[in-house]
Amino acid sequence: MAIISEDIRAFLTGRLAWVATADNNGAPNMAPKGTVDVLDGDTLIFADLFSLKTRENLEKNNQVAVAVVDAATPTGYQFKGRAELLSAGSLFDSVAKKLKDAMPDLPTPKYVVKIKVEAIYSLSPGPDAGKKIA
Repeated sequence: MAIISEDIRAFLTGRLAWVATADNNGAPNMAPKGTVDVLDGDTLIFADLFSLKTRENLEKNNQVAVAVVDAATPTGYQFKGRAELLSAGSLFDSVAKKLKDAMPDLPTPKYVVKIKVEAIYSLSPGPDAGKKIA
């Protein structure tokens, strides 16, 4: 069953996301990602070009959180799930091509992160702030 609604999918388009990971000792890391996209109703993806610590953490601990906020509205969502690192294959090739077509000066991604979303939380202010919405 899809948990990423069409409204959330539309909200994510073109927004900067913040990806949080942790190593095996629980030391956190957060990095901005400008390539987060929805693959399907329960999967997010992003291309990683420069983020060594994100990759190191995900290789040891595949739990991840992704936050996306529009401060102007204000609206936001947090996605929690488990990541898989892809450095080859059809999905990797597709994401790399899309990125190269959009921004030719960027290097080829080192890998693509595929996140199986297990829960979505509201980051919007108000009575539902922090509540699980899917």
